[in-house]
Amino acid sequence: MTKQTQVLEEVISETLLAIENSKNQICDIVENTRSEKERVERELEEIQKEVVITIDNVDVLEQKEKIARLRLMEVSRQFEKYSEKEVHKIYDAAMEYQVELGSLREREKQLKLRRNELELSLKRLQATMGKAEGLITQVGVVFDYLGGNLKTINDQLEVVMQRRQLAPRIIQAQEEERRRVAREIHDGPAQSMANVVLRTEVCEKLLDLDRGEIRKELSELREMVKKSLQDVRRIIFDLRPMTLDDLGLIPAISRYVENIKERYDINVDIKCVGQQRRLDSILEVAIYRIIQESLQNTTKHAKSKNISIQLTIESQRIVVRINDDGKGFDATECIKNPKSGSYGIMGMKERLDILGGQLYIDSKIGEGTEVLAIVPLDG
Repeated sequence: MTKQTQVLEEVISETLLAIENSKNQICDIVENTRSEKERVERELEEIQKEVVITIDNVDVLEQKEKIARLRLMEVSRQFEKYSEKEVHKIYDAAMEYQVELGSLREREKQLKLRRNELELSLKRLQATMGKAEGLITQVGVVFDYLGGNLKTINDQLEVVMQRRQLAPRIIQAQEEERRRVAREIHDGPAQSMANVVLRTEVCEKLLDLDRGEIRKELSELREMVKKSLQDVRRIIFDLRPMTLDDLGLIPAISRYVENIKERYDINVDIKCVGQQRRLDSILEVAIYRIIQESLQNTTKHAKSKNISIQLTIESQRIVVRINDDGKGFDATECIKNPKSGSYGIMGMKERLDILGGQLYIDSKIGEGTEVLAIVPLDG
């Protein structure tokens, strides 16, 4: 058992103990919550009974109070027929009913408020019990999982650590790609579209003035729109070439190389060795992106004039070799300490690691660079 495994086992033992204690604490919470829930249910049942009795008493007292009010109204109309003592007695009875009715209605109101509070409290307790019971189940699953095979756990932890390390780089690469696309759209199609708007306004003004000049403007406008359309298609192709899905890896790479040659005036030679065939989509995308990233690095930083690409398709693997005659760089330092904006090589390496492949970069300052990528076909 290695030192790392021993440390991991100690950590897992402590974690299991902490989880077991937590599970016991959650069980206590469940029991306490269940006891409180039962108490609330009993109190709610008593309150509901009191509400029903109080409502019945209110109904009875309302009838009595109504009769007393009618009697008082009769006395008021025929005041001379009753003695002062009888008047006081009838008045006192009516007031007593009113006071008692007001008190009983207030009691009914308070009982209903308490009932609503208990019902809400009961719902919360039921929700708490449900969550706690679900948490016990989850904790039990975690306990069983951590109590399983140590090697499996170690492998899982390594995967998690790799993903944690990879996630910031992926986010960084995504943001850089978005900035690049946004910049290309802003500097290309967006500017062209703004010019198109201005030129159309000019055409509107020339419409009734100079037919010859408007033809010239429209001709230039057409060329401008064509150029913008080409830029948009190029940006779309860089994001996801449809040729890759429709025709496969080699045609997609060939078209991308033609675009690079046209845009940067670089001599790019591509050679394919072995039997060409459609590969798994994941492999085709990975190889295409590796070649794309290599050419982008070369065109941006290497200032090379010649690039050669050799794609060798073997029975068990594909070997990609890319050479340029650019100014070269310190590849080891670049991988070890990537700077902002230089995550391309890290992205290539991590993409190949996921596929079980290897990446080798041989570069010397002033002597060019060779990128070698090996992708297993059964990975």
